[in-house]
Amino acid sequence: MMIPEQRAATGFGRRAVLRGAVIGALAAAPIPFAHRLTGSAKVPAQVAAPAAACVELPLVGGAEFPIGLYWPPPPFQTTIARYDAIRAAGFNFLITGNYLDDQAIIRHTLAIAEQVGLKVLVSSDPDVQNMARRFTISDDRSVPMSITTADARTLLTNALNQYRGFESFAGFSLGDEPPEGQFPSLGKAFAIAREQAPSYTPYSNLVPGTGDGYRAMVRRFVDTCRPPMLSYDRYPLLTSGEDPNYFENWAIIRSEALRANIPSWVFVQSVEYNGHRFPTRDELLWNINTSLAYGCKGIQYFTYWQPDPARGENFGRALTTLDGTHTPLYDAAKAINASWLRPVGAELKPLVSELAVHANHTPPPGTVGFTPDTYLSGTSGSPAVLGRFRPTDAARTRWLLIANRQYGASGTTTVSLNQATVTKVSVFDPATRTYTAQADKTKIVATLAPGAAALYRLDA
Repeated sequence: MMIPEQRAATGFGRRAVLRGAVIGALAAAPIPFAHRLTGSAKVPAQVAAPAAACVELPLVGGAEFPIGLYWPPPPFQTTIARYDAIRAAGFNFLITGNYLDDQAIIRHTLAIAEQVGLKVLVSSDPDVQNMARRFTISDDRSVPMSITTADARTLLTNALNQYRGFESFAGFSLGDEPPEGQFPSLGKAFAIAREQAPSYTPYSNLVPGTGDGYRAMVRRFVDTCRPPMLSYDRYPLLTSGEDPNYFENWAIIRSEALRANIPSWVFVQSVEYNGHRFPTRDELLWNINTSLAYGCKGIQYFTYWQPDPARGENFGRALTTLDGTHTPLYDAAKAINASWLRPVGAELKPLVSELAVHANHTPPPGTVGFTPDTYLSGTSGSPAVLGRFRPTDAARTRWLLIANRQYGASGTTTVSLNQATVTKVSVFDPATRTYTAQADKTKIVATLAPGAAALYRLDA
């Protein structure tokens, strides 16, 4: 099912265009196992979750905040120098694409990534694509274009045997923007991946959307597939302005991830294409920080390498141009990832999003405005997005991220603290990864550059 709002407001088709090379490769690949045509901002109630089983999975587990990219360099640019540049820009993983479509070039990619210390989610292995996307997993032999459960296990195992020897191998992407009709079969693919490859991360990324129908779709995906994280994409920097549904989409994803007790990941916009402008440094930072305020536990860039404009969607500059020249956004991403996202993300990764509200401005559709509570008694000044986080135990310490709502102007936001609860306020210094106590325990005054944010610890 495709929600009309997704196509009209978000340029839905651009990822399908990029999958064209994979589909072409699959069409040419042998298919030995195919059956041939016979809103609330408060934490919601949780469901039974796979969180405990996922704590040691690559990227999802561990202390390092995942910072990834899609559309890496093409095969002839898959070199130590190119991957050194990716690592130097603060990325710690990539998702294969851009013609890295057969097992030989994927193994080469894993070998290069291993030498520079990058992890790889393999999205373009032909056996996995056949297992998870191209065919329906069913033991009912009357189902057209189907493979049996046993055949699906064999395909997954064949692919796993190609890559399990590489330290850089993190897991498989089982589907990008899967249609809802595929969820039952995709759920079986996830179950097989958990069974056959329990030490690796199974991954799938969802389409954007808003409204009750979209929320129901996200919930069905989570409950059917039981993914270790909930990932989606939405690119809010339009040539006509800002996507008005950006925050409502985040509110739905946040709520459903909390319900399932799994982390949420997002793709941020780092490319220009039809209806979407080339981000500035401040806009990229804003996209990242508003996502962190909504509880994001993994940031992925779309894209790193400029897709060939001939593929459709009129793709322009990304972090690199088509010939591999770094754009100003590469330098911006490098600075943001190293000096801000990596240290702040590591602080937030083990915490639980408790509150995501809009202060000092009218909340966007589908979101929640600030109201006083046990920790925060009031706000004033410039518009901001407030994200508050709690530890997983019963400790009363809280963390507060104040993100500038504006990417075109600096601002000063004041947050008054409830003195009956908060006894100490400390601000995080990402350069030293330490907290420094403030003299004033009654309020926080955050003066923020365009798109910037600041992190505080509230002892209670």
